[in-house]
Amino acid sequence: MSPAPRRRSVLLATAAVTAAATAPAGAATPVRHRASGPLVIGHRGAAGWRPEHTAEAYTYAVRAGADWIEPDLVPTKDHVLVVRHENEIGGTTDVAGRPEFADRRTTRTVDGRAVTGWFTEDFTLRELRTLRTVERLPLVRNRNTVFDGRGRVMTFQEVIDLARRLSGESGRRIAVFPETKHPTYFRSIGLPLEEELIRVIRRNRLTARECVVQSFEPSSLHRIAAARLGLPLWQALGTSGSPYGHAVTYKDMMSPTGLREIASYAQWIGPDKSTLVPPHTLLADAHAAGLKVGAYTFRAENQYLPAAYRRGTAPNDFGDAFAEYAFHYGQGVDAVVTDFPDIAVQAREGLRR
Repeated sequence: MSPAPRRRSVLLATAAVTAAATAPAGAATPVRHRASGPLVIGHRGAAGWRPEHTAEAYTYAVRAGADWIEPDLVPTKDHVLVVRHENEIGGTTDVAGRPEFADRRTTRTVDGRAVTGWFTEDFTLRELRTLRTVERLPLVRNRNTVFDGRGRVMTFQEVIDLARRLSGESGRRIAVFPETKHPTYFRSIGLPLEEELIRVIRRNRLTARECVVQSFEPSSLHRIAAARLGLPLWQALGTSGSPYGHAVTYKDMMSPTGLREIASYAQWIGPDKSTLVPPHTLLADAHAAGLKVGAYTFRAENQYLPAAYRRGTAPNDFGDAFAEYAFHYGQGVDAVVTDFPDIAVQAREGLRR
């Protein structure tokens, strides 16, 4: 890298860290009320500003005004639900540099795809506790690497406890939004997610205002529905292909007939934001079927924004994220799933002006 681009990169990283420090989440007075308008869901916390799925990321999200926080659920070897984006943790913890776990590196076939690394199902909770978290996208979010090594892998129970504590601090009811990750795979190796998730929900007496369960696999949601927990369910939708182990395609699920089928067991759909842009009619069709719609995943960097909202050509520079929120809010989405909940909240507040 030449000196000029390097200097510019440093300046951008410094600006981003300064913005993080001065955003609502870092302020002395956290957001204490929710404006009318779409729900703001902190994707893995506030993954744009802190390493994902850490206590710091969840806390930042809530103090920035997020209404829900999202933990992805995977099991340990001793069947404790922990929160990681994937069960492969080589990119989100320091396990690759830990010689005592070098022999745990292996290759597994997860949902039909060969993956090499270290997997939560090969570690007990006690062993995972010795690891420290790191930024998953260091080349995109270099600013977040300053927090590498400061967090630890959290259990789902700890996220629930944190959400309740933050609810008390903020004066707002903060919901947890757990996703069952690779449920068919985990069932096949004797570590089913749903039974343990149901136990945790019942033990904590989580209500419909405190918990919404999501999954890309309909069979996982059917198992949760059968438990009659009284909680809303959210069917996440991919942009192509089929949910693993299912013959029906996501395209079929997004048809009026498919949406009516989803409405028989779930209250929400979670499509990729790109599928809600005209000429697509998914948003109107879902509302007609009685479903709420939460779009994913909103980010601020150019590479994740539609071309019309990018600023400049650097992929990791911030674009006009406010314009993208304004478009989707104007279309009538019921929620947004975002790495930058502070920006989403400020955009939502703009609806009232």
